[in-house]
Parts: sequence; C-alpha cells; structure tokens
Amino acid sequence: MPVNYATPAADQLFPVAGVRLGVAEAEIRKKNRRDLTLVALDAGCTVAGVFTQNRFCAAPVQLCRQHLANGKEIRALVINTGIANAGTGGPGRQAAQASCEAVAGLFDVAADQVLPFSTGVILEPLPVDRIKAGLPAALVDLKADNWYAAAHGIMTTDTVAKAASRRLQVAGKTVTITGVSKGAGMIKPNMATMLGFLATDAGIAQPLLDQLVKEAADASFNCITVDGDTSTNDSYVMIASGQSGASFASEADAGWVEVKAAIIAVSVELAQAIVRDGEGATKFITVAVEGGKSIAECRQVGYAIGHSPLVKTAFFASDPNLGRILAAVGYAGIGDLDVDGVRVWLDDVLVAENGGRAAVYKEEDGARVMAQAEITVRVDLGRGAAAAKVYTCDFSYDYVKINADYRS
Repeated sequence: MPVNYATPAADQLFPVAGVRLGVAEAEIRKKNRRDLTLVALDAGCTVAGVFTQNRFCAAPVQLCRQHLANGKEIRALVINTGIANAGTGGPGRQAAQASCEAVAGLFDVAADQVLPFSTGVILEPLPVDRIKAGLPAALVDLKADNWYAAAHGIMTTDTVAKAASRRLQVAGKTVTITGVSKGAGMIKPNMATMLGFLATDAGIAQPLLDQLVKEAADASFNCITVDGDTSTNDSYVMIASGQSGASFASEADAGWVEVKAAIIAVSVELAQAIVRDGEGATKFITVAVEGGKSIAECRQVGYAIGHSPLVKTAFFASDPNLGRILAAVGYAGIGDLDVDGVRVWLDDVLVAENGGRAAVYKEEDGARVMAQAEITVRVDLGRGAAAAKVYTCDFSYDYVKINADYRS
C-alpha cells in the first residue's frame, strides 16, 4: 500500500479546456487492463517536455524529441503500458513512428504532430497492430473529464493511480491545472519522471513553457529516487491550451508567479506520489540538505543518502543505525567537506555533530522517529547557504519480490 497517499476522486480532477482523454484495453501485454491512452489537443496548444538522459533511451523518447524540435503544433499524444519499446533498435523506432501515423490518421494531422510514449518491459517489441486496433475505442472514449481513467490507464507496477489538480483565480480568470503520473520502480529521474503529463488552460508562450517544464522537473521529479535506476523512458510533458483567457508571454506578466507556483506544486505532488507508491515502500522519507555551497552539492548529498541500500533497509527495519547516514554523507563526493561542521537530525532529534554522535542524542529518540511512516532527515553541511530536498522511500522485502516477478 502507498504511504499516506490515495488517488483523488474523479470529480476532484478538473477538466482542462482544450484537452480530451480516452482510454482503451488493447491487450498490449496482458488482457483485461486499460493499457492505451489517447490525448487529443485542440489547435492553439503549446507543448513542452523533458526526457530521460539514459543513453539507451526508448524509441518513443527519441521520436518525441524529434517531433518537438520540428516546431509543429502538437495535436495528440498516444501512451501505452506493458511494453516500453526500449532496447528495440530500428524496428522499435519504426513501431513508434507507425503508432504516430495511426493516430495522425484519426485526426487528419501530420505524424510529427503526435507524441508517443511507452512504459513497461524493456527489450520486447511493441505490438503496433494491437495499438492500431485499440485506437478506435480510445477515440470514442475521448472526453475532457477523463483524467481519472487516464491516470489508471498509464499504470504498470503502480498500486494506485497518481493524479493532482488545482484551480486558481488570476486577474478575474479561473486557471485550471491537472496532471497524472506513473512510476513505482526504476525511479531516479534525470530531467524528467517515469511518465508524467500536466495540462493547464492558461496560455503560455512556447519559450516560457520550455523554461517552466525544466524548472518544474528540477523542483519535483528530479528530486525523487526509489532505487537509483534511471529509466529508459522517463518523460514529463506540459500542455498549455490558453482557453482560460489568462495568457503569459513573459515572467513579468501579472499573475505568472501564482500560476508558476501552482504548476510546480502539482508537479511536486505527482512526483511525491511516485515515491509514496515506491515498489514495496512502507515509509516516505524527505532528505533535506542545507548549508551547502551550491544546490547541486546539496542534491548530491541527498541522493547519496536516498540511494543507499543500507540506509533504506535501516529505515524499513526502524533501526536508528545512523552511522549509515554519516557514511553516505562522507562518500557523496565532496572532497573538501569538513565533517566536524556537519550536523544531522532525524525530524527534530539532533543525532550527529562535531564529527560524531551528538551529546544530547538518545537511542530511544532515534527509534521513535524511525518507527514513523514519514521521516525527515536533515543535514546541515555547514559550508554555505544553498539547500535542496530529495524524496525517497525505504527498501522492504517486497521490493525484491516485485522486481523478481515483474515479467511473469
């Protein structure tokens, strides 16, 4: 079960004018599951995305980058689960292209106005014929208030669907923001998440949206880790339809600060939901690193703690074996770190300072915090003013079971 997370109800996910979603069962890998999602965009939408930095990136990621770079107006997205279409070489690229062509035919647009996304098993060929056969049902299902179904339609090993929505008033206009994400394992994004899609009816100029999607990813999806593995298919896409009447061309425009903050807040909620539903997770852990010389340095330490199997298994056992945290700080790669200036807390409990165990620390206090479902590890590096957060989870027996059985 996810840690303190439940999928919002369907009526809590607000439709975004200009965006319609349809879901179908295409039997891409398994029967009787929603595994094909079609997203139709009205003319006038701007679209931006960030993608995995894994060099073995999947065929749909390669095609998405190309289509966005072409500069044409994006009119549709097609998303399949079950098969990742990664590690499939030339045939995989042809399959992704064929999927785009099939969708383009439905909307009478060019193939490079369609963005394809896949998630699932790597090294397996994508059954394009099943996608083509499932598209008519997804087309019939298209509607603006279908975010709840879409959140379920993009799941793989997720135990719950992940979605978030906001509405805010800007200069007399109501701006809506709704998004979905998926992911539970192979989570250590680099410029994106596993799969994430966010739409708003605000109008956002292309250069501003290109900048925003990167900033939002850095504040959210680039701050999470379940197991330290960067997927081949990570993609995070933003859509701005402009149909609310609120429009933004630059950061100086009135209301932009509020809209940007709301979009980032939705991104953070979607990213944290992935960690809360991490494969086998029983605890949600925030690693807050401060006192660094740079944000990158703070994040480096945060990831060292968040990636450590020894730290993560200690959290699962509720064992305040805090030397594992200190070891991770020490091997994070800061060559001139003065360990005597480092302080570490579990929630409000000071556990380490002056190069060792804090004089005020008591084992029972550490054990009390470690038993909680949500824990904050705070590290002060004592060498600057920068700060960053990383969100992670524990490692349980079930993580091994889930990944051992993944292809069965």
